[in-house]
Amino acid sequence: MMPENPFMKPSPYAALYDLLIPKDHIFRRINELVDFSFVTEELADKYCPDNGRTAIHPIRMFKYLFLKYLHPLSDVDLVERSRYDLSYKFFLDMAPEEDVIDSSSLTVFRKLRLKDTQLLDLLIGRTVAIAMAHGLLESNTIIVDATHTQSRYNLKNPREVLQDQSRLLRKHLYAVDESLKEQLPVKNTKDDLEAELAYCAELIAVVEQLPGLSANPKIGESFRLLQETVADDQEKLQCSTDHDARTGHKSADTSFFGYKTHLAMSPERIITGAIVTTGEKNDGKLLQSLIEKSDAAGINVKTVIGDSAYSEKENLEYVEENKICLISKLNPVTAYGTRKKEDEFEFNKDAGMYVCKAGHLAIRKARQGKKGTGTNQQDTYYFDIDRCKRCPLREGCYKEGAKSKTYSVTIKSPEHANQFALQESAEFKGKAKERYKIEAKNSELKNRHGHRVTSGAGLSGMEVQGAMAIFVVNVKRILRLLDERREASG
Repeated sequence: MMPENPFMKPSPYAALYDLLIPKDHIFRRINELVDFSFVTEELADKYCPDNGRTAIHPIRMFKYLFLKYLHPLSDVDLVERSRYDLSYKFFLDMAPEEDVIDSSSLTVFRKLRLKDTQLLDLLIGRTVAIAMAHGLLESNTIIVDATHTQSRYNLKNPREVLQDQSRLLRKHLYAVDESLKEQLPVKNTKDDLEAELAYCAELIAVVEQLPGLSANPKIGESFRLLQETVADDQEKLQCSTDHDARTGHKSADTSFFGYKTHLAMSPERIITGAIVTTGEKNDGKLLQSLIEKSDAAGINVKTVIGDSAYSEKENLEYVEENKICLISKLNPVTAYGTRKKEDEFEFNKDAGMYVCKAGHLAIRKARQGKKGTGTNQQDTYYFDIDRCKRCPLREGCYKEGAKSKTYSVTIKSPEHANQFALQESAEFKGKAKERYKIEAKNSELKNRHGHRVTSGAGLSGMEVQGAMAIFVVNVKRILRLLDERREASG
């Protein structure tokens, strides 16, 4: 059952907030910027109106998650900080003397209350609306890219995950006191998940009995991480590493195991659309959906900036149909063919034939491939083989014993030809310089807001993680843009 009043209870100590929380503190500014009542409206059907124990209000639970991604912490450390940090209590609408929640409530909120809520689109839509209401979004351009998030299980089986975390805890314990080795349980040597879980539980119990150790920051963090993995993810550990995670490739030589977050962002660096997928998904296939999500959020998209992954033929057809300018280079093979510059023959426009490096003109040409099959056709030019055999430049050009000498050129589709002409223009080159902004945004998500590694297992958990991280960075960016505008005017 949802409580009626989400805000702070009357308290004789409430004046402490006026004394200790500055007027320009980020939490005051966020509370002024964002009307969190939308959380109550969106989650109303997740709570029974008249039965059951009164629940912690969803606004407070949502704000806990906001804090978790603003300053990435484990659930236990987050709740503990909210116990003594008055700025956290102020943001959470708690009275200074009010007790904190149990950290397990956050797990329940994520898994049960936020399930099937379309949280990603909801939170992006809210922040875009706030930005537009303040006149901060003036462009019809979006920049698109995808960033990867490594699964916390990293292709390891559940036992290996537990082993790594227990090993880290022991390392921090021994750094404080080497003699603790004698007090800890004997390590599990069986290749058995149940045995490893039992060992970790025993290790946790022993460390709990050792006075003062958890006060050490490194020991405390690794101890609570092991606790959280054993307790919160035990169901997942029993059956799988991460069934939803997939292997994706960052380059020809590097891969990752996890998920992708496909992003659309305005030049003002407000994220306007996002889609979370498993790691193997192709970036280009999500372009149309990102455009449509940005449109739904209120951006009338006229220009899209992205890397060459987005210039596939289906996307070129889509942007042409919708009168959108796509600033995305063609794949070099499509744009220039596979030949090196020194291997290229010159085209003689008067003869309508190619000329080889020795000055010999092709004697005929033939077109290969069928139009409308989805693959580009080729024009093949044939040279006089008898002349090639005697040519002084035949080395590396004519293969001994060959019965013919040809030179083939791929015929670009109209879409590819138009895009090639666009990418050679000054307009294209100027707009393409904006693409670096989304790479910086990806870095911010990963390095400051916990998006480098998943906080749990499963695609649904990754969607919640992505939604909260993006909500945080959008709110921060709006505040920054408001500061810049105030500085410019003042």
